[in-house]
Amino acid sequence: MTDAASPVHDFIAKTVTDNSVVLFMKGVPEQPQCGFSGMVVQVLDHLGVDFVGVNVLQDNALRDGIKTFSDWPTIPQLYVKGEFVGGADIVREMFQSGELKPLLIEQGVLAA
Repeated sequence: MTDAASPVHDFIAKTVTDNSVVLFMKGVPEQPQCGFSGMVVQVLDHLGVDFVGVNVLQDNALRDGIKTFSDWPTIPQLYVKGEFVGGADIVREMFQSGELKPLLIEQGVLAA
């Protein structure tokens, strides 16, 4: 890891620690800037999850840093209780298969 990435990784680590559900996305929840980010926002909104959206487009270091932080190549990225859940495809598959809601309930971020 380069020194330049460290403050970004610190920011990411603090963000996922301080907030129960975090979506690193392109745009903001009210105005997603890509279809994949929008789809994950729709899923979370549909389930009634309170989450924090972090716009990776505001900062190139953040956009690159989140990929190295999670070792996941794409955005959006969903974190629950500090754990990386997955990107758009994984979130969609978990939602469609019925796995996502129980995970969120189990983690205490969604009422049963």
